[in-house]
Amino acid sequence: MAGAVGLAGCLGSVESVPGSTASRTATAATDGALSGRIAVAGSSTVYPLTLSLGKSFSEAHPDVTVSVASTGTGGGFADFFCAGRTVVNDASRAIEADERDACAAAGIDPVEFRIATDAVSVVVNPDADWVDCLTLSELASIWRVGGASSWSDVRPEWPDEPIRLAGPTTASGTFDYFSDAVLPSAVQRTDHLTTEQDTVIAKTVGDSPHAMGYFGLAYYLQNRDTVRAVPISEPDGCVLPSPANAKNGRYDTLSRPLYIYVAREALSRPEVAAFVRYYLERSTSEPAVVGYVPVTEGTAADNLDRLDALLADG
Repeated sequence: MAGAVGLAGCLGSVESVPGSTASRTATAATDGALSGRIAVAGSSTVYPLTLSLGKSFSEAHPDVTVSVASTGTGGGFADFFCAGRTVVNDASRAIEADERDACAAAGIDPVEFRIATDAVSVVVNPDADWVDCLTLSELASIWRVGGASSWSDVRPEWPDEPIRLAGPTTASGTFDYFSDAVLPSAVQRTDHLTTEQDTVIAKTVGDSPHAMGYFGLAYYLQNRDTVRAVPISEPDGCVLPSPANAKNGRYDTLSRPLYIYVAREALSRPEVAAFVRYYLERSTSEPAVVGYVPVTEGTAADNLDRLDALLADG
C-alpha cells in the first residue's frame, strides 16, 4: 500500500474554470478563495480521469491540492475512504455491502456518482497473431484457477507455449468485475504477476510474445503501439473494445460503469463541494479525452441535481 501511495499524483490548487458542459456553473460554490487538500484514492481505471480533472482544477485554484492515489477500488474503500483518510474514492465497480457497512461504522456516508463507461480490454502481444477472437468460455479457461497453462490448451491449433499472464490484484475493482463477467461459477487465478499499476501489465504483455493481460480501455489506448486488443465474441460477431463500441452496445459483455464515491460529510468543505461539481460538470466530455465513454447530459444533470440537494440539506 505504501508503494501505491508513493505513485499518487499530487496536484496543485485552483479557482473555478468556466465552460461547463452541463447547464449550470459552480459559481456559488467557488466564489472567493478556495484552499485545502482533497485526498482521493481507489480505482486504477478511474485514476487517469481523476488525475486529469484534479490537475485542471488545481491549476484554477492554486491554494487547493488534489492528491490522487491508484490503490484499486477495494483497497481504496478499505484502507483510505472508509478509514477517513480520503474524501473521494474512484471506483470501477459499485460499492459492496460490507464496504458500505465499514464506512457506516466509521460515520462515513458514501454518495455514488456515475461518471463514465469503460470497456475492459483483453490484450496480447502484437506477435500473438493466432489470437483472432476469444469467447467468454475461452477466457474463463485461461483465467480460472487450474486453467490453461499453454496456448494449445485453449485451442489445439495454437502454439504449445506457456501463457504468461499479468493482471490486477484482488484489491482491484477490475479484478472483481472480470470475475463476475467472465468467471461467475469459478474462481479467478492469481498465480501470475498481479499489480495495481496497469502500465506494468502493458509492459509485461508488450515484452513477451506469449503474454496476456486485461485492464481498462484507457490503458489499452495509451499502449496500443506495444499491445494488441483481442476481439471478444458477441452476438453479432467478434468485436474490439473501443469507445464507440462501448457506447453503441456492440462491446456489451465487458463494458461497465465507472464511479466516484464522495463522503457526504466532506461536502461541507467548500473546496470539496467545488471539486465534485467541477468533476460532474465535465463528465460529459473529459472521459473521452482519456479513453472512456462520457455520461449523457441527462446523467450529468441528475448527478448535479443530487449534489445540489445534498448541499441544500447541509
